[in-house]
Amino acid sequence: METLLLVVHVIAALGIIGLVLLQHGKGADMGAAFGGGASGSVFGSTGSANFLSRATALLATVFFLTSMGLTWYYAHKGNLKGVMATQPASQAPAGTPVPATDVPAPTPDKPASDVDSKTKDIPK
Repeated sequence: METLLLVVHVIAALGIIGLVLLQHGKGADMGAAFGGGASGSVFGSTGSANFLSRATALLATVFFLTSMGLTWYYAHKGNLKGVMATQPASQAPAGTPVPATDVPAPTPDKPASDVDSKTKDIPK
């Protein structure tokens, strides 16, 4: 059920994006008045605006309903509490310091001397 709602939700979102991009803005009406050729379209001069706006409203309703459905589904999904709920609690009481591991410090291969470090940077 979750997967079906999620697929319908994504398709509705992509459909809304496509329909909004297909619609004309408010300024497109002046271009049609001066011979923009909108009256010769498939839907007529105002038919495409009505069809696209109704289809957008329908997809927006589907998007809203799937959003509410997914929210309700995840809010009432109480049997799975997450990954951390399955991990056992630490056995050490609070405030007890954790012992550090004894890792030896790295030793340099060659000890640096003051004379070598001062003369090393001087060009010869």
